[in-house]
Parts: sequence; C-alpha cells; structure tokens
Amino acid sequence: MKFGTHVSIAGGVFNAPERAAAVGCETFQMFTRSPRGGAAPKLTSDIIAQFKKNCATFSFSKCYVHAPYYVNLASDNTTIAKSSMSIIKEELQRCSLLGVTAMMMHVGSAREQDRNQALAKAIVGLKEIVKNYKGSTKFLLEISAGSGNVIGDTFEEVATLLKALPAKVGVCFDTAHAFASGYDLRTPKAVQTTFKKFDTVIGLKRLALVHGNDSRVDFNSHVDRHWHIGKGKIGREGFKAIINHPKLKNVDMILETPEAEMDTVNLGVVKKLRG
Repeated sequence: MKFGTHVSIAGGVFNAPERAAAVGCETFQMFTRSPRGGAAPKLTSDIIAQFKKNCATFSFSKCYVHAPYYVNLASDNTTIAKSSMSIIKEELQRCSLLGVTAMMMHVGSAREQDRNQALAKAIVGLKEIVKNYKGSTKFLLEISAGSGNVIGDTFEEVATLLKALPAKVGVCFDTAHAFASGYDLRTPKAVQTTFKKFDTVIGLKRLALVHGNDSRVDFNSHVDRHWHIGKGKIGREGFKAIINHPKLKNVDMILETPEAEMDTVNLGVVKKLRG
C-alpha cells in the first residue's frame, strides 16, 4: 500500500507532483479543474508533457483524480443530470490524457425523490458515461457518508449501481464515509468484519483505492467530517488494521484530512502503521 494526499493544482496541474513530493507522498490525488464549478482549464500538449515529466522526476508511477463535487447523476433536474454526465465523461478523457490511474466520483443525491427512482436515474447516467469510454483511467464510484439523501452509502446500494456497469468500473472506499454510514473500523475484528462484508456484497476485486480519513463524528452518525489519522473516532488501531489487511496490500491510500499543513504529519502516522 502506497500513501498520498490530495494536493493543489494552483498554477497548473503540472505543479501537483512536486507539491506531493514535498510533503512525503508516495502517490497523490488532485483535481484537474475547480471542484466548485466553471469551465475546465485546457490541457495543451505542453501541459500534459510537463505533468508527465514531473511525475517521472518525482518517481510517481500512479496518481488519482477526484471528480468535481457538484455533479449529481440522480438529480430530478434533467439539465443538471445531463450536465453531470458530460462533465464526468470529459474528466475521464482529461485524466486519460494525463495518464492518471483512476478517477472517483460522488454519484449524487436523491434529495426529495423516491430513493429507487433516484437510483434508476443514476444508473442511466453511469451507463451513458461508460458506454463509449475507451480511455486508460479507471472509473471509480466512491462510498458516501449517508448525509442527507446521498446515493451509495451502503454496500448494497453500491453493488446495485455496479451490477449495471462493466466489471472494469471500481470502488473507492472512504474510511470516514463508511464509518459514518454504519461500517465499524475501530478494531482489527471490526475491520475484518467490514471488509468481509464488502467482499461478499461488492467484491474486493472491485476495490481500487482507499480514502484514508479519520472521523471527527461518531460511528453511524451519517455526517461527513474528516479528521486527522489516529485523532478521530476510528483511531490508530483501526487504521493499523486497515493498512495491514492482507487483501489491501496492493490498494493505495489517499489521505483527505483537513489542514494542508498537517499533511506531512498524517502521512508520517500511516507510514509508521504500515507493517
């Protein structure tokens, strides 16, 4: 398991590898555009070449991208749903140009809709996204924290989405989100139980990335509040068990903990927990 953090692309995506190396990353995650909205910056051949050169210079063989937060494939607003499909399609192509390993997205929220109706809409959007996609970047669905009426907060719901999609679509397991959604990760026994259930319902072969975040809020709270590794409600014992789980050895972990000035500290903690 390699460790990294989410790093800034201020000034251009080609700056991300150097920033990741500066805080001790072994891999890293970034955006390719503003996560809050607006047009995506153009990826020229020079920008792509510089990004790849910097990844090689700082010895990064793998990196990851998070899709914008504002997409919602389950929206009952047709304009929003179609725009979300278009943005994710575009992001996958941008990631493939950059040589990104995988890109994850939050599927969206049902809001006031019937849950099954919202799931059906999300599936339509996801099928449209992957229909003609031939890029190299792996597409991942991220487990959500269950706040509000978000889609994908249970293993069963994620499995429902995946059943409609090609086997190449994978999962990003966020520890804080899963914990908030009622999957215990505080002890070695709890970690074994949770990942055994994941394997039964979804399949560990679909797990392509872990977002390593401690939780500032209590178990099964359905609130998304990331916290520093070992300082939250999951704790060091839980993270040690996750990091050293025999079936997760080849799955990278990206930290999305708050306060960028703490990135080096949090990376140091997970590195020490690695057996």
